[in-house]
Amino acid sequence: MLTPYLMAKNMFDELAESAFSGNTLRGMMNTDIKESDQGYELDIDLPGVRKENLSAELKDGCLCISATVEQTHNDDVQNERYLRRERFIGSCRRSFYVGDKVKQEDIHAKFEDGILRLFVPKISPVVQAEQKNLIAIEG
Repeated sequence: MLTPYLMAKNMFDELAESAFSGNTLRGMMNTDIKESDQGYELDIDLPGVRKENLSAELKDGCLCISATVEQTHNDDVQNERYLRRERFIGSCRRSFYVGDKVKQEDIHAKFEDGILRLFVPKISPVVQAEQKNLIAIEG
């Protein structure tokens, strides 16, 4: 007799979990960052994303990655009765601070097999010589 209650509770928990906790994005934008002497390599998981729905922008020292996912289903099939159909349509965005010295042309990106691979070089800060503002003394 407890089975319907447990089933309803689990179904509600699962529905609430996916609706309110962001679990619909599970597996989206998981990122691995590897450091080398030359720079940083980022591998960002973007399953189900097409290249035309993906953008990378460098603004104010932040590398911003945006993706839109449109998982659709085929409505052409007649006489099928679904108890549940899950699709995700939405967008996600993630930012990484890379520094003010990095320029757009320094970053290399490649999208293959649902993984966006980015290379961000290390830019050494240029040390400026201290300027002395001496005042001429007459006399």
